[in-house]
Amino acid sequence: MLRPCSLLLWQVVVYHNVTAGPCGGGSDIFAALRENSPMGQFISELGLTAEPGANSLRLCVSGDDAAWFYLEGRTLRLNASDPRVLDREAQGPMLIAELTCYQDDVIRSKFRILVEILNENDNRPKFVKETIHGFTVSELTAVNSVLFTVKAVDADGDMISYIIDPSSRDPHFFRIDLPNSGKIVLNKHLDYETRTQVQVLIWAQEVNTEEKFNTSVVLTVNIEDGDDQYPHFLPCTPISPGVPVCVSPSYSTNISRKQQDLVLKFSPGPIRAEDGDRGINTPLIYSILSGGDQSRFVINNRTGEIQLTRAVPLRHQEKTFTLSVMVCQKDDRLKYSVVSVLIRVLSENAFPPVFNRTTFKGFIVQSLSPASIVTTYGNQVLQIQASDRDFSDGLNPNIHYSILPPSELYQVTNGGVLIARTDRLHAFDRRIIRVVARDEESGEEVSASVDIEVLQTGQSVPRGAVTEQQMFGNVDSRLAVGIIAMILLLFLSAVVFLMLRAVKGR
Repeated sequence: MLRPCSLLLWQVVVYHNVTAGPCGGGSDIFAALRENSPMGQFISELGLTAEPGANSLRLCVSGDDAAWFYLEGRTLRLNASDPRVLDREAQGPMLIAELTCYQDDVIRSKFRILVEILNENDNRPKFVKETIHGFTVSELTAVNSVLFTVKAVDADGDMISYIIDPSSRDPHFFRIDLPNSGKIVLNKHLDYETRTQVQVLIWAQEVNTEEKFNTSVVLTVNIEDGDDQYPHFLPCTPISPGVPVCVSPSYSTNISRKQQDLVLKFSPGPIRAEDGDRGINTPLIYSILSGGDQSRFVINNRTGEIQLTRAVPLRHQEKTFTLSVMVCQKDDRLKYSVVSVLIRVLSENAFPPVFNRTTFKGFIVQSLSPASIVTTYGNQVLQIQASDRDFSDGLNPNIHYSILPPSELYQVTNGGVLIARTDRLHAFDRRIIRVVARDEESGEEVSASVDIEVLQTGQSVPRGAVTEQQMFGNVDSRLAVGIIAMILLLFLSAVVFLMLRAVKGR
């Protein structure tokens, strides 16, 4: 039905053959259509006086928007289809064309066609991509600052308001003071050491429509580390869970008086620090504030290694050195931390600790007392003490005593005295425990066994090992004499019996 403009046919230029009187009675056409109107929607009735079938009359629609119209008799209708829908946002607010009336192929009149496309709310808001991507915010940004501005557009020209979804992951960090502005304001301090990224869900919604169409977007905000933390020594022990503040470790090591030109190794690890702002990782500088003993100890200002430059002479009375070591940022020396370093000077270790016996004897008298000291013969306090020939008096102050395996009934003090849980012991109980003496400087160990007997309430502690042996020895000797006497008696009886038989036989 619709083809290029020619006699008796119409399409892009639409026309209609009419045989009527002159092209009189017509006028310009002014009409309005809603966007998305269906195919064949009535637009206007032509006011021509010509009657169909009278004279040769031809009507032709031309112009840029002529394809949107077709004639049905003297009625102008919308030419739309499923793939081609009348859309104000795509076509514009007006359709403009021209109606020409021909009689005997001569132009008799022309009329303008002006059809306004009425808007319908058929579009949802859409965020502008450039306003919702690539957000990076410094953790030093002040609260109440505008971080960025999001923008959404509505093809129907509706007003848009912006809302932060309270159910999103991190809504408490942000707020919107002016809903129509799209300005996102920082509501809570950012901390790179706690979170390096936050997310928030933003809604854009129509304000002045019944449908209230909306759309949403999840914004990811990367937090940029700022220089707000001090360096700290490793290993870092937080003062409390979730608080990025470290308790400085205590470094310690041992040296001998003969050592020199030596890089020291410390416990719990090497002297090392790191910038509290991990995202910046500013270079650090180490220095010894005090305790260097006139450069006997020097530190590498880049690595933190401490070197012993010369030996500690025998005339030096100090057995420990305490150094104060500072680390600071290279670009800001007001950001620093200080740690204490303990260096112990060990005596020459030529002899290991020893016990004067391998087994000790102990007694405990049963009672209801919660704790009692274990005694030995003669009711003397049992003291298990190791001697060390490296010391003039044989007493090494660095020896630590322990029971292995650990016991719930017995404990040993640093002086080698055993304490028993008396109320949990029973008469006639007997236990052998192992006491270990360890030199904390050299690491050397020696052990001894302790044989402990539980006596009845009121029973006296034996006076000595000799008395006890004699007591059991007398019992054994009397038993032996009795057995020998019985054997001799039986032997003599047998001899007499044999003699009597011999005499009788004769």
